[in-house]
Amino acid sequence: MTSTRFGVGVIGTGMAAKPHALSLKSLEDRIDVRGVYSRTAEKRSAFCAEYGFPEAASLNALVDDPDVRAVILITPPNQRTELVDRFAAAGKHILMEKPVERTRESARKIVETCEQAGVELGIVFQHRFRQASQVLAKLIASGDLGAIALARASVPWWRDQSYYDEPGRGTYARDGGGVLISQAIHTLDLMLSMTGPVSDVQAVAGTTPLHAMEAEDFVAGGMRFKSGAMGSVMATVAAFPGEAESITLYCEEGSAHLQSGTLTVNWRDGRTETFGETAAGTGGGADPMAFPFDWHRDLIMDFVDAVESGRAPSVTGREALRVHDLIDALIASSREGRAITILNGD
Repeated sequence: MTSTRFGVGVIGTGMAAKPHALSLKSLEDRIDVRGVYSRTAEKRSAFCAEYGFPEAASLNALVDDPDVRAVILITPPNQRTELVDRFAAAGKHILMEKPVERTRESARKIVETCEQAGVELGIVFQHRFRQASQVLAKLIASGDLGAIALARASVPWWRDQSYYDEPGRGTYARDGGGVLISQAIHTLDLMLSMTGPVSDVQAVAGTTPLHAMEAEDFVAGGMRFKSGAMGSVMATVAAFPGEAESITLYCEEGSAHLQSGTLTVNWRDGRTETFGETAAGTGGGADPMAFPFDWHRDLIMDFVDAVESGRAPSVTGREALRVHDLIDALIASSREGRAITILNGD
């Protein structure tokens, strides 16, 4: 008998799986976890025992299950393409951890694969679902703050060397890069969702003496947006002990400072308003998973609602290509020592 709940399969049981698992447990009246698969049987069994989920003995078990309407991919980026090809061909909708893939070209292919198969592709940019983020998005969309003149994004995070001692972490082969594509991508995506796309960047990127890793742990750059606004970005995982990430928008009618889960708006008429949580960690310190799971819960529920109602999810794969464009341009600018114009902008 077909379940009345929305059936999902979960692939991947690593560090990033915890908020997904907690979210799915809290949504079990709406979502039926049909099976969890990972390549390591012991980890899979331990994960399923901890959260009370059934194990999937193979990927085929999820592909062939007619009650699996979507899969949640929580694997490293280098494992995405084959999985997307397989599940999209089977007509399964896909909700996938960021980034889409390691390179912009590979990410584009994944997006096109899902579009051609007629399945939804959602990307886990959970920072968009924080209360303060949504208040700011509404203030920008409504025009209350006026046009954005200047944007500033800062991600002063910390990761201990032990974080990069895990095989593959911080490498181009597995992750596709360092601080930009693995950590700052959340803040950059959130910024772009409010400012619109970037047209030009000039940046410097590198690895500080605090880390032994292949990719960058520091990036700073200037940006020109297609709207005509200017901006800057600084991202690092070398800022011990780690501070909250922030986005500041300087607009015609005031400024908005979004730091972690709190939004402060300073209006030109003298008013000051504060929205959101007063203390909400986002994983900027030694513990990468030190943040609540409710943002993931709301994102997952948005994805399920989108599939059931026939609309696109709030964060689509194609929209996520914009942050890949920006990351690629920042790195290219540093490598080539010149300003880079972003041409794609899907």
